[in-house]
Amino acid sequence: MSLVSATSDRGGVAPPATRTIRFSLEGAAIRLVTGLWAIGVLLPILSLLVIAFLRGRGIGFIWTPSLQAYSDILVGFRIEIILRTLRIVALVTLIEFVLAFPFALWLAKGLRAGWTKSIILVLLVVPFFLSPAARTIVWRSILGREGLVNSVLMSSGLVDTPLDWLLFSQFAIHLGLIGPYFPSMVWPLFISISLIDDELIKASRDLGGSAWQTLWLVVVPLAAPGIAAGILFTAIPMLGDNVVSALLGGGRVALLAESFDDLIRAMNFAGAAALASLLVLIILALGAAVLALLRRNGINGDVFRGMQA
Repeated sequence: MSLVSATSDRGGVAPPATRTIRFSLEGAAIRLVTGLWAIGVLLPILSLLVIAFLRGRGIGFIWTPSLQAYSDILVGFRIEIILRTLRIVALVTLIEFVLAFPFALWLAKGLRAGWTKSIILVLLVVPFFLSPAARTIVWRSILGREGLVNSVLMSSGLVDTPLDWLLFSQFAIHLGLIGPYFPSMVWPLFISISLIDDELIKASRDLGGSAWQTLWLVVVPLAAPGIAAGILFTAIPMLGDNVVSALLGGGRVALLAESFDDLIRAMNFAGAAALASLLVLIILALGAAVLALLRRNGINGDVFRGMQA
């Protein structure tokens, strides 16, 4: 038996030929996955950019560069829809964070492991398995003219007539978006806060830090990756939500995704591609802003520097 074979049989260093074959297979697998990702993700996005610069003709295109599609969506009522969507998404994301951060902090550090914690975690998963329409349509029976809220207000004598602004309004859309996307904000926050070592929190208290100092100088910087992920996981899907606006907006409050569907039904594919590419740019800008915030407020290895100062 050769020395190389003996070394291989004894669990030592693999022969150079074996290492070369393994590295070649790994490289081929990486190239294959990268190629599939490029075909499945990048190619459709690049196709949108190409179509957006063409002029539509029926279900086809005139292969002449044009900015007509972008001029159509950036003037008139569509720019108002874009700005309204961004405003609603930003406000609801902020509300989600304000509600989810203390809840995730309590769930990760204030609640002991047990049945109660397990049940809450299961309940946070349930909305992902429900139909978006089923989660939203229930608000009609609550906010409608003859719904639960108006019935309670009228029976208590607080109002004489039903409140029409509860349904088919921006208020209804804000309220309808909060529930479905609450778990999307809670889960990243819960995971990042759970990974914070309890000894760091105890050390903060030993150094004389108050509860607010510990929260701001220890918990928030260490939970920054979860905060960034929560913002992205909440805001990005919300930009493409067309169920809440359709069911609770009632055609009075249109959002970006609903406008995109209208362009598709009108066979204005160039306009739809321009609107979709604009949405991609908004998502990239949001991701860049979150990453910049994460780098600015990230951990530099000394979470107690401000406290000691």
